[in-house]
Amino acid sequence: MSPDPSALSAAFGEAYQRAPEGVWHAPGRLNLIGEHTDYNDGFVLPFALDLGVSVAAARRDDGMLHVRSLQAADQGITVPVKGGSLDGWALYPAGVAWLLHEHGAGGASLLIDSDLPAGAGLSSSAALECATALALCDLYGIEMDRRELALLAQRAENEHVGMPCGIMDQSASLLATDGHALMLDCRSGLTSQVPFDPSASGLTLLVVDTRATHTLTGGEYAERRAECEEGARLLGVPALRDVKDLAAALASLADPVLRRRVQHVVTENHRVEAVVGLLRAGAVTELGSMLTASHLSLRDQFEISWPEADVAVEEALRAGARGGRMIGGGFGGSAIVLTATDRAAGVQAAIIGAYAARDWTPPTIFEANPAPGAHRVI
Repeated sequence: MSPDPSALSAAFGEAYQRAPEGVWHAPGRLNLIGEHTDYNDGFVLPFALDLGVSVAAARRDDGMLHVRSLQAADQGITVPVKGGSLDGWALYPAGVAWLLHEHGAGGASLLIDSDLPAGAGLSSSAALECATALALCDLYGIEMDRRELALLAQRAENEHVGMPCGIMDQSASLLATDGHALMLDCRSGLTSQVPFDPSASGLTLLVVDTRATHTLTGGEYAERRAECEEGARLLGVPALRDVKDLAAALASLADPVLRRRVQHVVTENHRVEAVVGLLRAGAVTELGSMLTASHLSLRDQFEISWPEADVAVEEALRAGARGGRMIGGGFGGSAIVLTATDRAAGVQAAIIGAYAARDWTPPTIFEANPAPGAHRVI
């Protein structure tokens, strides 16, 4: 389902009147469980999707970066590869190029294609960053460990886009493997591959793009992060990952908002570890209750869910799904639903019907399975 590399290569030739030197692809990610735990030094369990961002690229000798997208109507942007002033979507690849210039990257022409729905919470931004990073490293012979490259892409988003994201999205895009979820310790950077094949257990994992577009550069995400940091400060721990006695921690916090935030993060970390244990034991059918518990915590304790996600989960459960939850930063985007494969059609119909009854834009629903991480295609 990823963008056609041959078509992208041909489009590059039309745009730049030369052939690209290669095409690189980076997937979006779906976080099975572990939401808002990454910047709290906790645990996450994402996997790569077979949807993503592809970049056709070639070197330039004028020290400039030119970026175009097949999804944008404009003719692209041109900025110095050593740095410049820019806003909008092009900041994502430009920020990466500016940082890689410090490691020897020069000018480049980039043409981008994507089949990831923007605003769906599937990390199109990290996919764009990682595809760009791989392309520039290959073009200029920059040898960088993929964990280091993930940190560089995260830094580009933090410093140049102004989004205080954690390391999960870039790590998932660069380090995930086919048929596995990626257990990531966001403090140490250590990872392990956890087998995840729902179809082998007669299950289907559905992604519900609620069509309520989200943006994480607004104030809500930064506000939640600041609340978590304040909770950790008051509890005297480096990060909420270090809270060992939840009951005592909650009793010591006077602010009910901070109590709710702390409760979500601590229990969500426990849910990630529980899900990893279930997957390693082959108990995929038992995941549903963990997903639903995560959703309720994100809705009630972290307070970042939205009506379309709540309805999607509620209607899926009513139709017989095993579990479901909102995913991503919140306030819009997507939800996931785990259901027996023979119930999947009925679950989808229930969700679509509930949206129609409310005169909402129909959701887009598709099946998700773990796919390979970022790689060179041509």
